Amino acid sequence: MSARPISEAKDPDLRASVAAMNRAAELAREIAIQTDTSLVVVINGQIVRIPAKELREAAAKQKSKSL
Repeated sequence: MSARPISEAKDPDLRASVAAMNRAAELAREIAIQTDTSLVVVINGQIVRIPAKELREAAAKQKSKSL
């Protein structure tokens, strides 16, 4: 069994799933910032809480890069 990239999948829903996950992640970050709550993610098999303060700083940095 070869591991092909999802972007090459025959199923159009599967191909679109990566973009949908990216949109969902961005929305989760925005909601965590608005509600001043941490975002819980798994990084290298470890559960990590990212405080809203860090999310705000990262969003500000990203915004300044795009200007």
